[in-house]
Amino acid sequence: MGFRFSFPGLISTDLAIDLGTANTLIYLPERGIVLNEPSVVAVDSNTNRSIAVGLEAKKMLGRTPEEITAIRPMKDGVIADFEMVEVMLRGFIDKVSMRKLFLRPRVVVAVPSGITAVEMRAVRDSVEHAGAREVFLIAEPVAAAIGVGLPVQTPTGNMIVDIGGGTTEIAVIALSGIVAKISIRVGGDEMDQAIANFIKKKYNLLIGDATAEEIKMNVGSAFPLDEEKDMEVRGIDLVSGIPKTIKVTSREIRSALEKPVSQIINAVKQALEKTPPELAADIVDKGIVMTGGGSLLRGLDKLLTEETNLLTKVAENPLECVARGAGYVLEDMAKFKALLMPGPTR
Repeated sequence: MGFRFSFPGLISTDLAIDLGTANTLIYLPERGIVLNEPSVVAVDSNTNRSIAVGLEAKKMLGRTPEEITAIRPMKDGVIADFEMVEVMLRGFIDKVSMRKLFLRPRVVVAVPSGITAVEMRAVRDSVEHAGAREVFLIAEPVAAAIGVGLPVQTPTGNMIVDIGGGTTEIAVIALSGIVAKISIRVGGDEMDQAIANFIKKKYNLLIGDATAEEIKMNVGSAFPLDEEKDMEVRGIDLVSGIPKTIKVTSREIRSALEKPVSQIINAVKQALEKTPPELAADIVDKGIVMTGGGSLLRGLDKLLTEETNLLTKVAENPLECVARGAGYVLEDMAKFKALLMPGPTR
């Protein structure tokens, strides 16, 4: 377990982080998830100092004057801008801990299972520079499975599909290990991009990332809906350069999302092909569990069920599963030690 203080009102110094492309979540032992904010940093380009992190910075995306830049330092689940990740993490850690009263924390960080050694080192270094004493890494799908409460240490096979902002992580887990996995760099961001491209092509209308995400959440779907929806979309007309409003339907957006959605479905099928027959039989019994923000796309569970003939269900609070799982690991390191990723050879 983490350090315990004798001071009244102080809790363990340790924390778990789900460092995501779209959102970063922090879990504190005995308090649960204490922070869930967008992975965004706003920087003053004149001084190169950060002005805001998280939610405040996200509000500035696409709306900043020239001297302020809002940056998303994570891309495809890994660090794209080393310095900014550090700034962001430091900001978040300060938000959740009364830093002055705390020892440097031990930190468990959830990372994509397909991460390279170089990317792994970058995560460790960033988290250490942001103030951690020791850094442990856990693969996102494993953390998600623990967060959902799947029996990852038993010999039965559990299949998890974690769809984040930058990656989709698919893993079959048994006996504290990943038996089969596929990690693809397709997630919620790709869906937003596909929507923006579709609207640009079909309507000559330029929309921002935030608008594309709003369309996905309001009318996006992967499977025909009982009642098709539509919504008004505002953007800049590429021909006249003047703002204009159009109406899009859920049917159109479904066709816009076809490519990223089929990439996710194909990755699930590939993972199933890699699964040993005994464990595949378990998955037929137990089905597939989906986590991550991308799993909230309407009808994606239905489409997956139809494509694989396996019962697919979306976890409760799918956005929080990875952070919660990393937190449970932090609270009982001895029990989950086998599930941590090997440390670097320095």
